[in-house]
Parts: sequence; C-alpha cells; structure tokens
Amino acid sequence: MFEFKLPREFKNKRVSFSSNRDIEPQEVFLDHLAQKKQEEIGVSEKKMETPLSRKILQSFYILSLILIFGLFLKTFQFQVLEQGKFLILAEENKTRTYPIRAERGVIYDSKGKQLVWNQVSFDLICDKQDLPRAEQEREKLFQEVAKLIGKESSFIKEKLENSESAKVLILKNLGHKTLISFEIRSQNEEELPGFRIEENIIRDYKDGAIFSHLIGYTGNINRQELETFPNYSVNDYIGKTGLEKFYEDTLRGKPGEFLIEKDAFGDQKIEKKISSPESGANLVLNLDSNLQKKIKESLDKTLKRVGAEKAAVVALNPNNGGVLAMVSLPNFDNNLFSQGISQEDYKEIIDNPLNPLFNKAISGIGYPTGSIIKPLIGTAALEEGIVTSKTKFYCQGKISVQDQWNPEIQHDFHDWKIHGSVDIYKAIAESCNVFFYIIGGGYEDFKGLGPTKIKKWLENFGWGSMTGIDLPQEGRGVIPDPAWKKEKLNEPWYDGDSYHLSIGQGYISITPLQVATAFSAIANGGTLYQPQVVQKIEPKVLKQDFIAQENLKIIQQGMRETVAYGSAVNWLNSLPVKAAAKTGTAQTAKKGYYHSWVTVFAPYDNPEIVLTVMVEDVEEGQIAALPVAKDVLEWYFNLDKVE
Repeated sequence: MFEFKLPREFKNKRVSFSSNRDIEPQEVFLDHLAQKKQEEIGVSEKKMETPLSRKILQSFYILSLILIFGLFLKTFQFQVLEQGKFLILAEENKTRTYPIRAERGVIYDSKGKQLVWNQVSFDLICDKQDLPRAEQEREKLFQEVAKLIGKESSFIKEKLENSESAKVLILKNLGHKTLISFEIRSQNEEELPGFRIEENIIRDYKDGAIFSHLIGYTGNINRQELETFPNYSVNDYIGKTGLEKFYEDTLRGKPGEFLIEKDAFGDQKIEKKISSPESGANLVLNLDSNLQKKIKESLDKTLKRVGAEKAAVVALNPNNGGVLAMVSLPNFDNNLFSQGISQEDYKEIIDNPLNPLFNKAISGIGYPTGSIIKPLIGTAALEEGIVTSKTKFYCQGKISVQDQWNPEIQHDFHDWKIHGSVDIYKAIAESCNVFFYIIGGGYEDFKGLGPTKIKKWLENFGWGSMTGIDLPQEGRGVIPDPAWKKEKLNEPWYDGDSYHLSIGQGYISITPLQVATAFSAIANGGTLYQPQVVQKIEPKVLKQDFIAQENLKIIQQGMRETVAYGSAVNWLNSLPVKAAAKTGTAQTAKKGYYHSWVTVFAPYDNPEIVLTVMVEDVEEGQIAALPVAKDVLEWYFNLDKVE
C-alpha cells in the first residue's frame, strides 16, 4: 500500500489505491473537470448521456427491415421476373439489327413480256436510341439534317413524335443530289448520329395506267399494317392493291439481316451479316398484255364518241378461267404511288368523282345487267321444266296484270317492240322481254319460275357470291328475293319485282367479272371455273355438270342467233370467226341514260375467249358496248395482228 498527497483542493482528503479498488486516479481528474464544466455552463453532463427510448429503437428496426425487404423485392423483380426484358434492353443498347431487303419478284404476261421492274432507292432512317441526349445537341443535329434534305427541322421532329417505333422513316426515295450530300456528311459517325441511309426497292410499272387495277401497286407500310405484319420494318414497301397485295407473301421473298455492335460510348465496333436475303418468286399471268392494250385503246375511243366516262371489260379463257384481260376506266398511274406520290397528285385522284382507284370490273355490288341475264333465265326455265325448245308465247309489245291489292288497277310491263310468236331461240336473239316476263314471273294460267328459283339458278352460275379470283376487294353482287327485300327495304315482294328481275332490272346488281364467269360455263359446255389472273398448274372448278347438255345447246344456239339475225347482227356477224353473244341495256337512276352491255364467246364451235363489255351511263340512242366488242375481237382473231 502507498499514499500520496493530493492537491490543495483535495486537502484533508485521501484516496487509497490498491489492486482491488475500482476508481482510477484519472477518473478523479475527469470528474473534477466535469464538475467544473457544469459550473461554467450550467448543464448536467448526465443529460447528454440519456439513452434512446425502446419505442424509437423498435420503430427504427422495423423501418430498416421494410427498406431491406423492399430492396430485396425490387432486386428480385429486376433479376428474375423482368430479366428477359432488361437483357433485351441491354442488348438493344449494345446492338442494332438492320434488314437486307430481298429482291421482289417481278411479273410477266402469258407470253413472257415483263410488266414490272425493280429499282433501287434510298431512304433516310432515324434511330431514336442513337440521338444525342442533350436537347441543344439534338436541335443542332435536326437543323443540319433538315438542311440536307431540304426540309424544316420541325418536319423531322414531327416524324419522330408521331412514331412509337425506335426506328423512324424520315424521308423515302432520296434524290441523287441529296443522297451524295448526306453520304459525304455521314462519313464521320459522330457527324450525324442516329441518322442513316438504307437501301430499298421500289417498283417501276411499264405502261402503269393500262395495268394499274390488275397489277396494283406497292407503297410504304403504315402503322396498322406494321401491327398486322410484325416482320416488316418502318420503311418496307408492301402490296397495297391488285396482284401486288394478293401475292405479297410470294413476291416479297425473305429479307436478310446484318448486325452492328456498339460500345458503351456508341462507337461502332463490329458489323456482320446474320442472314442472306432470299428473292421473291416471279408471277406469270394468264394475261395477254397486247389484248389489254387493245381493249383500253378501243374503250377510250368509244367513251369519247358517246360522251361516257366509265367502263369495265373482262376477257376470260372459258376453258380454264384464265383472265386474258381486265380493264377498268378511268384508271390511274400506279407508278405515282409506288415511287412516292405528291400531295397534289394524291388529292387530285382522291377527289375525282369518277373514282379512278375503284376497280369496276370486280368490286362493289356491280350493276343491273339488263337483258344479258336472259340466257341464264332461259337455262333455269329449261332445267326446271317450265318450257322446252318448242314452247311459244305471243308478244304484242307488253303484258298487263292486275294489281295484287286492287284488281281494278292494271300494271303494264313493256317490251321494246312487238315480236309476235316467240320461242326461246328468238326470245334470246331478239331480246324479247315478254317471253322472259312470262317464264320468270308467270302470267295468267302459266306459272313462272318465281324469285326463289330464279335466285337458285343465278347462284348456280356464281352470281351473288365472290368468284374467288386472285385479286383483293372482290364484290359479291346482289340477287334480290322476298326475304332480301323485306330485310333491306321492309317491303313485300310484288309480281312486278319478279318481272323486273327476269330481265335484269330492279334491285339486281352483278359485276362484269361475274357475268363473264357465268357465260364461260355456257361457252365451254357447263363447267364453272374460278377466274385466275396468275397461271397455275390446275384450273379450279367451282361447279360442273349442273346443266343438261341439250339445254346448253339451246341457249348456245339462241346466243348464236343473236349474232346471225338478232340484236348484234350488224356488229358481230362480220368477225373473222363465228361468235355467239347477248346484248343488254340496263336502266339507271339517271333519266335518259343506260348501262350498255354485251357478252360474247368465240369461236362458236370451239370457244377461246369470253369478252364482257360494260359502259356506264350511256345516253339513250347511243351504241357503246357492241363497237368495243367488234373492234377488239376483229383484232384478236386477225392472223396478221402485230404481237
């Protein structure tokens, strides 16, 4: 043990130290200093050492657990649940995939004449992912690019804002001067980041206007089409109408791909081809391009002569349904659409009241047929046993029937002349309305076909339904009957409706294609073929053996007599070959104007062609369809015609 003397302030106080004591000397000094500090500032040091309450510690602990658990959940979401998404995003930031477009298949006529060519074009594409992040840099870039392409920067901004896609088509089919200027500037990748030139293929249509409705055209894919066809890119061209649309999958081929890989700074490091493109297949048509040109030429002359503006012609091979020609007027130049139509040209076409984009040969509900329906009504009556080849009626220029609801009222249904005694041959040849009124709607004690049987037989010939031709936007036509009239007009069916239907008037509407298809079956001996524009190995039969051969021969003979002495005698009896025909004049809503029809097959003994001509809104007294048929068939069967 030992002791020592403390300072004066600890006088009379002694502190003993030994190994068993708890207080160290320095603690005494520290306590002394604490007491001194307390005296100076008046604050108890004990208050500074008060521990946190248990409640606060528990709250802090729970909050920490929540934060850790939330962090864990978010990590799980990113790393597990959305791993694929973020891998894709990371890969997109690293790589860019671009298409290598396949050569689009071209189109030939039946004699090997090429009708469609491919041309290389160049489009300006913007990839939003590679644009500068800074707004000022981006604005400067837009102004530079806009200057190169001759546009305002707002043009580029609008394109980008209106597109949800990362890759945006800014301008297609760049001009040569613009292309060179852009290529020079873009040699440095940092010069125009996000913008690139892509090679594309556009169509060049020879004699575009002549074949526009048949071949159609391609155009830039739109937003709706991109949703339907996800394997296309924003600047791809796609078939919009005609064969280009119907055979899009065949013509397009399979595009290839190449990949560009970039580093974290956006600099290009690797460029490699992923796959090579496969060219599309070519199409060979049944079309005779020279015949198509001849029909267009003849129609133009006739329309000018009679003062009409709209017409449609269909020529079929009756032995297989092949489309030899199809013309619809007015037409349009499909090159305008394929190669980038201007706003002015587009507005002129769209605002044209004659609707040049509408294919009158196959689309819509068609037209009232007039008397060309009569051979089909005659076939129905023969097949149903209503008449025979020896059945005769006397035509005095009209029939008169009592009103169904008021017997005191008479309704007259007129013919275009008094025909006298008429059998089915003469009725077809001279186009006798009275004969067909009677066999169609009945008269006095004679029971006619009635609307149900008429509709049945017209449908047997393919009327009222699509033929299935390999073209888009085909119409069905309309065959009225009591149920149709009740549904559409909420009106009952009258005897007069049956009479009108029997001569191709009233509510009936049929397309020129449907007419040509039906008469092909009459010409070839009773086989209804599906019309086909593109040559195929096997013709498709829609219906066959639905008409007795003896009845077909009666109808064929009646159509032959139409040319020999009937309504077509002065026009088609001087052709290089024998022909059979039926003419028709259908009333329209325009008073004093008619739709002029004729359908012809030739040669009579071994038909090679069925030609159906329809000219709209021909002023009464003018002859329109027959001169076209005469001119075209004289050319077609002239051995000296120039190929």
